[in-house]
Amino acid sequence: MSSPTELLGDGGLAIAAPAGPLPTADPVARTSRLFPDGTRLAFADLHNHTLLSDGDGDPERAFVSMRDAGLDVAALTDHAVLGYDQVSRLDPADLLRRLDGGTARRLRAAIGLDQEGWDLTGRLADAADRPGEFVAIRGFEWTNPVLGHLNVWFTSSWIDALHTTGIGWDGIANEARRVPAIGEILHDVLDALPGDPGMRPMYDWLAADAGRGGPRGLAGFNHPGREPGWFDAFRYDPRVADRIVSVELFNKHDEFLFDDAQQSPLVACLDAGWRVGLLGVSDEHGDAWGFPVGKGRGGLWVKELSRAGVREALTARRFFATNQRSLRLDASLGGVRMGGTVPHRSGPLTVALDLQGPAVQAGRELQVQVLRPGPGVPTVTHVQEVVLGGEDAPPLTFPVDLDAADGPWVVLRVADPDAVTSRPGPPGHPGNLGGVAYASPWWLDPDAPLGRVA
Repeated sequence: MSSPTELLGDGGLAIAAPAGPLPTADPVARTSRLFPDGTRLAFADLHNHTLLSDGDGDPERAFVSMRDAGLDVAALTDHAVLGYDQVSRLDPADLLRRLDGGTARRLRAAIGLDQEGWDLTGRLADAADRPGEFVAIRGFEWTNPVLGHLNVWFTSSWIDALHTTGIGWDGIANEARRVPAIGEILHDVLDALPGDPGMRPMYDWLAADAGRGGPRGLAGFNHPGREPGWFDAFRYDPRVADRIVSVELFNKHDEFLFDDAQQSPLVACLDAGWRVGLLGVSDEHGDAWGFPVGKGRGGLWVKELSRAGVREALTARRFFATNQRSLRLDASLGGVRMGGTVPHRSGPLTVALDLQGPAVQAGRELQVQVLRPGPGVPTVTHVQEVVLGGEDAPPLTFPVDLDAADGPWVVLRVADPDAVTSRPGPPGHPGNLGGVAYASPWWLDPDAPLGRVA
């Protein structure tokens, strides 16, 4: 098989070595001070791209780069857009070889992942996976330019957006008209576009994938609000409620608490009924995977460092979102760990927060905000000042008064009072301070057994 760089022809980009020094190993302890037994903190990046879609880097180097950068868990999730090798008789590799390098790159970005790329990603993940040391995961990003993008992990097969919806391909059609070589290749694909069935066909596929010989796939909402369709306004589908496990709050350098002054994707998602955890990702499109500073990443509390352990932590929503390197966060509400259901009707509950960063950040002043449902954007019902301490500093505890009648979910957000968010909300809202981390939500249910998840 030709390498992705060869497929791009003479116009392919040279692959640069990762820039910057390696991060210090284990700058924070990996054990929770709230739940010291049974889990370990794993730093994760579950959203990355390569030359197999619209990224710049050779996929054969991606997992090595992410492990060298200090990540414990990494996934490649190239865009699944047109699935052109499934609807065209033309050979994808032959198509790309016939085009000059720049046009080939644009075509690859427009059409995204193909079966050859999917198979290669699986082989690379299997070769890089080292249970107990480093977890490498194959995934794909279902990519619809109107409805939104959905990451899918742990499936044995893949599906593209053309085959499951077809809505909103005006941009691709415009590109095809502007670049004749691309238009000629995509002519049969564009003529076969289906109608506008919304998210349902994708959810059909996700709900049925357990019958295709692989594990039941998990999925997450990516950069919510960036595409105008908002995942069919986050229309809830109970068939996949246990399969959609995350929504990204940090993506690249952006935070997605607000879409504008009137709307919050987080509120829309949780109010629709989705019981998702909160994730940070780099959405890396360069060739220095894992190394850029200030991009999103996740912290998973895993029972074992393996694919099965990562699946279990995601399913339990036992993870947090951050844009900081080596930040440890764990939290409980009324004794229930983040991601769980709290049997509570009304009255005070105790928040406990284990928050620690590298020693160089000791003394950093931060703010903990308690987010609750509100009209369009979250209501901040409590603000607690906190100073990052050393490993011997006790966890932060404080009471909050909560009423399930005000809405079922509770989110902890850690903010920097000296920074501003990349996407501000209403003037004067505490969420306009720059986000540092989010704990996955809790759900209040007066009738629930203690600690039930999702």
